[in-house]
Amino acid sequence: MKKIVFVLSGLLVACIINAQSLDEIIKKYSDANKQDKISAMSTIKITGKMSMMGMDLPLEMWMKNPNKIKTVTNFNGQEMVSVFDGTKGYSVNPMTGSTEPVEMTPDQIKQTMNSNVFQNYMANYLKEGKLTLEGEENVNNKPAFKIKANLDGGNSTNMFIDKSSYLLVKTSTTVNQSGQTVTVDSYPSDYKETNGLLLPMKTTSSAQGMEFAVIFEKVEVNIPIEDSVFKIK
Repeated sequence: MKKIVFVLSGLLVACIINAQSLDEIIKKYSDANKQDKISAMSTIKITGKMSMMGMDLPLEMWMKNPNKIKTVTNFNGQEMVSVFDGTKGYSVNPMTGSTEPVEMTPDQIKQTMNSNVFQNYMANYLKEGKLTLEGEENVNNKPAFKIKANLDGGNSTNMFIDKSSYLLVKTSTTVNQSGQTVTVDSYPSDYKETNGLLLPMKTTSSAQGMEFAVIFEKVEVNIPIEDSVFKIK
């Protein structure tokens, strides 16, 4: 009986230590990403491109504190749009044969909001009890904390935070699409600070043998952005 109590006590202590460690990691992650400065900003505009299959697709993103976001990618003169106005989200994808806006599902809105710099999704996951510390792995030959987020719909994401800089250096997301499991590996890099805003200027991703990169070329902070930008016309 004493042995059982001792084992249970040990497990309880281990859980407490694990939880404290995870809290500390996320706090240092938030500090490294200057979340306190970001929360005081009003708007962010990013201009860049998505490179895939030998093509460069112009990309623009608008964000307004706290939860408005719009992304436009141009492909052969056609605009692929995703937008959330703080209440509802819509997407427009001419590649599907229609230019009519389609309302996003709650899961799609959550995925879109992960790109909103004003949202500290890592801290949000922690508050929701969705994170577990899975140990450590090397990313680019450097040790990183491996943190797993158990998401809605049976999806999950492994996030790797560099042990030295506490910046995100890799994500590995597994999603179910039409009954098929797809894993997307992404590597944020080239972090640069612009007026207090720290962002990875390049993110290289791969999924099902296809590789693509998102490259930020210009970052603007606290510029005028009307709410109408986030409305589907």
